[in-house]
This record gives sequence, structure tokens and C-alpha cells, in this order.
Amino acid sequence: MIELHTPAEIDEMRAAGKFVARVLQETAAASAVGVNLLTIDKIARDLTKSAGALSTYVDYHPSFGGSPFGHYICTSVNDAALHGLPHDYVLRDGDMLSLDFAASVDGWVADSALTLIVGTPREEDLRLIDTAERALEAGIEAAHSGSRMGDVSAAIGSVARADGLTVNLEFGGHGVGRTMHGDPHVPNDGRAHRGWPLRSGLVFAIEPWFMLGTDRIYTDIDGWTLRSQDGSRAAHVEHTIAITPDGPLVLTARS
Repeated sequence: MIELHTPAEIDEMRAAGKFVARVLQETAAASAVGVNLLTIDKIARDLTKSAGALSTYVDYHPSFGGSPFGHYICTSVNDAALHGLPHDYVLRDGDMLSLDFAASVDGWVADSALTLIVGTPREEDLRLIDTAERALEAGIEAAHSGSRMGDVSAAIGSVARADGLTVNLEFGGHGVGRTMHGDPHVPNDGRAHRGWPLRSGLVFAIEPWFMLGTDRIYTDIDGWTLRSQDGSRAAHVEHTIAITPDGPLVLTARS
């Protein structure tokens, strides 16, 4: 069911957005050569507990997950595109790392993701991240009351295709509110002027994710991590936004 939220409710959601943004900033700052993914997860856990927030990940067990997730943040490295399960891995120079974090504050959820390079970057990795970030910006710019969800999807996909990438449609953005994943689904490619009409009060996450050499994925033996079929690297970015009369409001904007 698609929900529309009042201006007062959207104002209450700002706290969750700011908290999620802060956790991503702090975990990104801590992500360096020699740091264990479990240390990054512990930072997210400690920040969540100290803020009195609730994890939307720890007990999360959807149909596509092999078991309850059991951690506080997704840490996807190199060919891991989405849902990277934190494990005993020490970051190396040149690793591409995506951090995806969601939490509930005072009953409202926000969800966001970023991708960074640990240590020395490779030019092709920087280009992939840039493509994902520009696609996210294009999707946000297309999200106005009176537009349709297809306009958002088409804006995202056009950036990817212009840079020679193909787009996987199995996973994408989603409605956000009292729960982390709700309606509507937000594909990362689509046809303009089609789909659900965007109205003030709609809150959803836009999350472009692209792989350098393929649009096909497989599930790792851990039951969660989604990896590129050909081993190529992946970038994933995401913001939670609200549709308002004044345009899209990015609730998870980072300073």
C-alpha cells in the first residue's frame, strides 16, 4: 500500500534522515586500509544504540535473505553490489566499498547509501561512482508532484546508459515510512510519463546501483551479499526523499 504523509509527519522524519546521514559519514570516515568490516559494523551499532535509535537490519529476514541479517550496516566490497553482509575482512588499498544504512528514529525510518574508494583509487572506479551519483541526482531532480515514477526511473537509467552501463531491475528504490521497505517500487530504468503519479506526501528511497561489466547478479554463499555475475565492481548510492509542494526534499542529505 502506498502511503502519503502529512507535512508534520515529514517534518518528524527529518531526525531519522539526519541520523542516518551522520552514521554514514562516520562509518565512511573510519573506512581505511587495514580496517575490518566488523569494526565498521560495530561503529554503526554503537552509534545506533547511543542515539536510542532502532536497527531496521538486525532482525530483517525478507524472502531473498538466507537468514536474519544480524548486523547494523551493509558493507559491500568490490564485486559485491548490494546487501553486503559484514564479515571478517580487512580492507585493502584500492577496495571499492559501499555502505548502506537504515534506522528508525521515533518510529520513522530513513535509508541511504554511498560508495567510496579505500586508499588509492582507480580511474574506472571513480567513473562508476560518478555515474551512480549523477543518476541519483537526476532521479531526485525528476521527483516532483505531478510527475510519474517512470520519470524518476527514466532519468536514472538514461545516465547509466549514456555511460555505457546496463541496468539491473531486480532491486531498486522503495517506499519508506514506518518500515524500511514499502510501496512503491522505484526501478533504476523505465519509461517517462508512466507509472505511479507522484504526489506531495510521498516518501521513498532512490537508489541507483550499477556494475561495471554486467547487469546480472548472484547471491553469495552467505545468503545475503549480491555479487556481479562477471566479478566486475559495483557502485551503490541512495537517498530518502519526500515529495513536497516546493519540490523534492532530501531527508538523508549529508553535510
